[in-house]
Amino acid sequence: MCTRMVYETESGKFITGRGMDWNDPTSRFDVFVLPRGREQVGTHLDNPLKWTSKYASIFTSMYESASCDGVNEKGLAVNALYFAEADYGDYSQSDKPRLSIGAWNQYFLDSFATVKEAVEAMKGELPFIIVAPLLANGRPASAHLSLSDESGDSAILEYIDGELVIHHGSEFAVMTNSPTYEEQIAINTYWKLIGGNRSLPGTINAADRYVRTSYFLESTPKFPDGEEAVAAAMSIMRSIGVPLGMADPDHPNISATLWRTLTDHSNKRYYFESALQPALFWVDFDGLNLEAGAPELSVQVNGPVALFGNINDKLQPAEMIAWM
Repeated sequence: MCTRMVYETESGKFITGRGMDWNDPTSRFDVFVLPRGREQVGTHLDNPLKWTSKYASIFTSMYESASCDGVNEKGLAVNALYFAEADYGDYSQSDKPRLSIGAWNQYFLDSFATVKEAVEAMKGELPFIIVAPLLANGRPASAHLSLSDESGDSAILEYIDGELVIHHGSEFAVMTNSPTYEEQIAINTYWKLIGGNRSLPGTINAADRYVRTSYFLESTPKFPDGEEAVAAAMSIMRSIGVPLGMADPDHPNISATLWRTLTDHSNKRYYFESALQPALFWVDFDGLNLEAGAPELSVQVNGPVALFGNINDKLQPAEMIAWM
């Protein structure tokens, strides 16, 4: 489905890469800029979680109803990846405020400056319960989150049997989909023991992608900041992508890599590469109006406007999406 990794540059700065693998190539994706101070309502259901965006963010929306990837003005990146094993508990049996799975990613972008701050807030009694409806393609809206920041800190958040499990530390630099994160680590350890650079699993399933990404991340040099580091990080993401149109009669619903993003934490830049229009474009926080009351801005990926290079001037005022 998806892959995420954190790459370190020569000077000790960090770039988070993410690939979106999805089996619906007609899905609509938009890149949004959300200013500070926006009042958020976490679901259309009764008893929604409500909050105000503390930080401005750049994020990618999915199906015009979910935030699935992005970075805020403090350099905190959050990525939502599909996770079939997710179990958020029964929201109908809880009196906690409800948060749509489509807004879970955005809640962290809006609310926290660092991974450590976010993890601390999730310890103990949680302030919400997740609601996960079906997606437009009929799949359950099941996801786990990865967080990373300017210091290279990282965390993986996933719900197992109704309980939030957190893996926190810079060593958790790679994440894919299934199985549970604990099992992904164990599988990767096994491959390191049997040879690593002499033999790597080659399929497109999530566990194999985790192993290959870990190996590529450890084997790729730490290039200087700037174009070389960005190119190195993107080369890793491209190397573990799934080709468009790939067919397998035993697996009819293969998810191709539809797009890739990079978050340059220190330079506060969000890169995007579509597999359907393969030209790299980016949005810089510098030069954007991020103050409370400023309009939300967006641009459609693979839409009528050609996107390449810096696209700050291509962003247009837009109505904020409603969470699924």
